[in-house]
This record gives sequence, structure tokens and C-alpha cells, in this order.
Amino acid sequence: MSQTNHKNWNTPQLGLNQSQIRGEWVRPQTLILLRWLAILGQSTAVFVAVQFLDLQLQLWLCICAISASAIFNLYLSYMVRGVQRLSANEALLGLGFDLCQLLVMLYLTGGLNNPFAFLLLAPITISATTLRLNATLFLEFVAILGITILVYIHRPLIFSDGTTLALPQLLVWGMWTALLIGFLFVALYARRVTVEIYSMSEALAATQMALDREHKLTLLGGVVSAAAHEMGTPLATIKMVATELEEELSHSPDLRSDATLVKEQADRLSQILKDMGRSGKQDLHIQFAPFSSVVDEAAEPHANRGKTITINANAKAGHSEKMPDFPRSPEIVHGLRNLIQNAVDFAATQVWIDLSWDAESIQFHITDDGPGFPYELIGRIGDPLIRRYKSTPEATRPEYEGMGLGLFIARSLLERSGARLNFYNATGQFKLGAALGAAVEVRWSSSAILKPDSIGTENPNTRV
Repeated sequence: MSQTNHKNWNTPQLGLNQSQIRGEWVRPQTLILLRWLAILGQSTAVFVAVQFLDLQLQLWLCICAISASAIFNLYLSYMVRGVQRLSANEALLGLGFDLCQLLVMLYLTGGLNNPFAFLLLAPITISATTLRLNATLFLEFVAILGITILVYIHRPLIFSDGTTLALPQLLVWGMWTALLIGFLFVALYARRVTVEIYSMSEALAATQMALDREHKLTLLGGVVSAAAHEMGTPLATIKMVATELEEELSHSPDLRSDATLVKEQADRLSQILKDMGRSGKQDLHIQFAPFSSVVDEAAEPHANRGKTITINANAKAGHSEKMPDFPRSPEIVHGLRNLIQNAVDFAATQVWIDLSWDAESIQFHITDDGPGFPYELIGRIGDPLIRRYKSTPEATRPEYEGMGLGLFIARSLLERSGARLNFYNATGQFKLGAALGAAVEVRWSSSAILKPDSIGTENPNTRV
């Protein structure tokens, strides 16, 4: 078979690399509200420190720093209205202002001797979950530079009796170290979790898109069947009138030939509608089909792509040889199709599909003679890895962009039908051929997925 140009038409192509997923995520009202809460907290802390703890603070400087934050918030509230989102640069500017304002407040209130120094983690964490990596690194640099300066330069906390509240230098540097580790760890942790949540969300959206497409194709068959049925009567009328005109216009050859043409075209359209109606009824009403037929339907788009697909179906020893009737649902067809596509994309020349069943389970096993799954990723196969690989002439998989989304869609759809999937690399002699590549096993419980009478037992619902 000749190699044909093939695109991944049944998997939505989404731009999911990490450089694209940071962006306009933050509503300005969210940051404005958080900033008002920070202003309230800072004002309360200053009031308690002066009135109840008798600390001699630079009160007017603290009020100026808090007022600057309030003025900035009022300006944003006036300039930003509606439900628009902040751009990445605008969000970076807002978080940078919050970070610097907090550093100023710490300078005025004891530096790292102030237990509220840990609040510096807040802008860093928000940046890690909403902005690009370079923006987060910039804020971390500013924060680390700020706390380093605060170790040496700050206004001490002095009580009314002249006693200075200061931690031992060792504890100050311990606080500095803890903040440094917190900036790096919390940012990395928050960013990693956010990226994975976003990737999973996009992959689930792609799965839903693929499933909706299959459902639409299935429903289209019902529409075609209904159209064929409804148009049958007017076509029969046209044909009858054309026949009568053909007989009555025997004296006028030109007009009679026109009537004959109308009759022939009506016959032709009637036949087309019959074929469409037959196909539509098949799509609408055949909810179960022999297991091999369902697999053939899933494999059909990849049958002429230059790779040999060998399908073997056998009952397990001691069980009925009758092919089970398997659900012909869009979820199962599309899920199996993605697995077959993945095998064909990776295979050198051969793909083997082994179908087996018994009274307890029914299995779909697919193996190829390609390079197999990457060993460093085999534990994550079936997760939305969402990666982009550049296509090169030497690539094993030349036209395939990314890895993981197609398998994630297949796994999600098949697990929705009750299947259990196992991804691994074949290491020995597969019974259908020498298979040393990737292997996927899909297993369903017979009692849950098959018709009661599809594995050689009598269906009690059919008795009369």
C-alpha cells in the first residue's frame, strides 16, 4: 500500500504548550478586591501596633505607603470597568506594585523582624498561577533583592520605653532563607499544579469536542433517513405525473422526451434517497454490531496509510466461537480509532490487532512494530502530556504534532464505556507477528458491555 498524506482529523489541535497558556486570566476586580483587603489588614496592623503594643512607628510614612496603595486601587477601579481582563503586562504591573509597597511597609516596620514578612509570598504565588514564567522570575528577583536589603536596612521596632524588638541575626538570616525557599518552592509548586490543571481542562474540552463530533455524525444518519422517507411521496407523485405526460405527449416528440427525462431523473433521485435512507437507518438503529465490525469501522480511516493492519479475532479456549455483539457507540468507535491512529503513526510497517473474549471479559489488544513508548514517559501514557515536537524528515512520526492528547481522548472515552486500559512496550514475540513496539490492552467486563445473548447464552428478554 502506498503512503498517503494524513492529518490527525479526529483529534482537535489545540495550542497547549506552556508558553501559550499564560495570559489574560485575571479579572481586574479580583486584584482590586484583594488589594482592598491588604489595605484593610495593613491599616489594622498599624493601628494595633501603635495603640495596643506601644510601638513607635513612623506613622505618617506608614499612612503614606498605605494611601499610595489605596490611590492606586481607586485609579484602577476608575480606569478598568466592565468584565475585561488584565493583559499580562498590566497584571505584572499591579503585582509588582503590590510587592514593592509591601517591601516599603516592611522597611518601615522592622524588616525581616516583622512576622508579616511571609505575605511577600502572595504576589509571587498569584504571578506563578496567572503570568508567564519570565514575569514570575522577574518578581522573584525583585523580592529576593528586597529581602536581602531589608536584612541590613530597615527601621527598627521600638517600644515606648525605648526597648528595641529585634531577632538574633541568625534568626533573621533564617527568615531570609525561609522566604527564599518559599519564593522558589511555592512558585514552582503553584505553577506546576496550574499548568497541569489547565492542560487537563483543555484535554477534556478536546475530548468533548471529539465526542460531540461523533454524536453529530450519528444523528446525521437519522436526519438523512427521515429526509429520505419524507421525500419519497412527492417523488412518487412526480414520477406518476411524468409517466402520464409521457403517454399523452406521444404526438410531440420534444415534449415527450422532456417528460421522459423528468421520469428518469425522478427514478434516479429515488434510488439515491433509498441508499441514503438505508445508510441513515443503519447508523440510527444498529446500536450493536459484531465486535470485529466495530473495530473495522474504527480502523477504516487508517487502512490505506501505507501500514499493514492485521486483525485477528478468536474466542478464548473453552468458550463459544460466536462473535459477540459489541456496542457501536461514538465513544467506543472514536476511542478505538485514536488508539489505531497512534499505532499506525508510530509503526514501521505493521500493526496487529488481537480481539478475544470469554464469559468474563472482552479484550482489544493493539501492537505495532515501531519504537515503542518512551520509557521515561510510559508511566504517564494516557495523560495529556501536551507537547510539541518539530516535524523533521527523519522523524519516526512525520506529520504528527504533539503527543498525549490523542491517547488521553481515547482513554477518557473508553473508560467512560467501562473499559480498563494498560499501556506498555511489547518485549517478546506477539502471537500475530514479531511485535516489539508500543502495546495497548483494552478490557471490558462482558456482563457490563455486551448483550446478554452475545456470548453464547440465551437472552431471557427474547423468550415468547
